[in-house]
Amino acid sequence: MNADILTSVLAGLAILVGCLGIIVPILPGSILIGIAVLVWAIVIGGPMAWIVFAIVAVFVAAGMSASLVLTGRKLKDMEVPNKSVLLGGFLGIVGFFVIPVLGLPIGFIAGLYLAEYLRIKEAKEAWDSSWESLKAIGIGAAIEFLLALVAAITFGIGILIHFLG
Repeated sequence: MNADILTSVLAGLAILVGCLGIIVPILPGSILIGIAVLVWAIVIGGPMAWIVFAIVAVFVAAGMSASLVLTGRKLKDMEVPNKSVLLGGFLGIVGFFVIPVLGLPIGFIAGLYLAEYLRIKEAKEAWDSSWESLKAIGIGAAIEFLLALVAAITFGIGILIHFLG
């Protein structure tokens, strides 16, 4: 097996993990996709590989930026502090190990609600704030995931061009 094939397979697997990492935040996400395609471009070499990397980098950066900006703006407008999201993330990680797979979302939601309840001191308002925060985070993750998929498709087209061209 030559280096081009091995690098392409490993980069493809890393891209798959990166796409899953956007959905399951314990895994690395968009950054992994960008790094995988960068390594692929270095090994493959040539203008086509670098063009594929540049396009992928634009999609990855746009996805990360859209996710951060949209989510951050919505949370800021709702006056939800970062520590509420961080507590949700921490309890999500704990939940992942306590209840495999389902513990991540359960822990995140519980942590976010707990932080909002401690901040607001009113159960219904804390739940409303938590629910709106979850929607904002979900929309940001969905946009980042879609752009990561477009980056993965771009990589796939680059693979086809390289090996069939």
